[in-house]
Amino acid sequence: MDPLLVITNAAAGTSDEETLEQALLVLREEASVEVAATSNPGELDGVLHRAGSRTIVVAGGDGSLHAVVNALHRRNELKGRVLGLLPLGTGNDFARGAGIPLEIEDAAKALVDGEVRPVDLLLDELGGVVTNNVHVGAGAQASRRGARWKKRLGKVGVGKVNLGRVGYPIGAALAAVDPPHLRLHVEIDGETVADLDRPVLMVAVGIGSSVGGGAELTPLAEVGDGKADVMVSFATSPMAKLGYVAALTTGRHPEREDVLYRRASNVTVAGEEFWCAADGELSGPERHRSWRVEPAAYTMLLPRG
Repeated sequence: MDPLLVITNAAAGTSDEETLEQALLVLREEASVEVAATSNPGELDGVLHRAGSRTIVVAGGDGSLHAVVNALHRRNELKGRVLGLLPLGTGNDFARGAGIPLEIEDAAKALVDGEVRPVDLLLDELGGVVTNNVHVGAGAQASRRGARWKKRLGKVGVGKVNLGRVGYPIGAALAAVDPPHLRLHVEIDGETVADLDRPVLMVAVGIGSSVGGGAELTPLAEVGDGKADVMVSFATSPMAKLGYVAALTTGRHPEREDVLYRRASNVTVAGEEFWCAADGELSGPERHRSWRVEPAAYTMLLPRG
């Protein structure tokens, strides 16, 4: 097995450190392993500068993976790079979509026994990257409210044994009470699929399938199929919202008549002000955003099959 550079968050707690040690025991039986802890973009750049040809293993969650991929993309070092992931986050949505085991020892064994496969990336018009999913509308409102609740509830408990992980579900429940209706113009590969005359509940564009720790907004998405999955919900009446939420919990919302579901290479959203939630990070308010798929932008060690 090629040498590994494991990048972890310097702010990780004792629980994460102990969990990571379990993975390192597995990896060190098969390869040379260096662990580097970073706490800011400058430190991350320094670590990547000396990575050489080693496989870079991200020990963290969706935010940590986003940070490493974004830094490599900015350095023009992403293409052809092999990455791995040890899921230590609370959501781990990319790992879920890519089939990476959430149990840390199993994830380490998957790195040892896995195969190198291509992974796609979303690039926005501002030069930013999305490794998993970006969504606007009701989902972003849930993320905004969920982030506040996650911060509050994360103080209840000790370490990772706290109530922070229920923040997104609480945010989603609050957003469902009075979700925003947006007047948006949505284009998919140059075709207008929604215009300002018909309100939209939410729009999601996914390389991966889920957000918020398992909510499958784009349930058919695959991380390396060369396309993004796009979901547009027009469920804006009270009864339609209830039906949409119920279907969303089982991943069957693409079957609804008021949901449009496509695979695409380019997506543009414009109209009245909206917020974006991209890989869990919020931005806005916005009036225009676009994303394009970069197929096989990098490669990862993923479970076989």
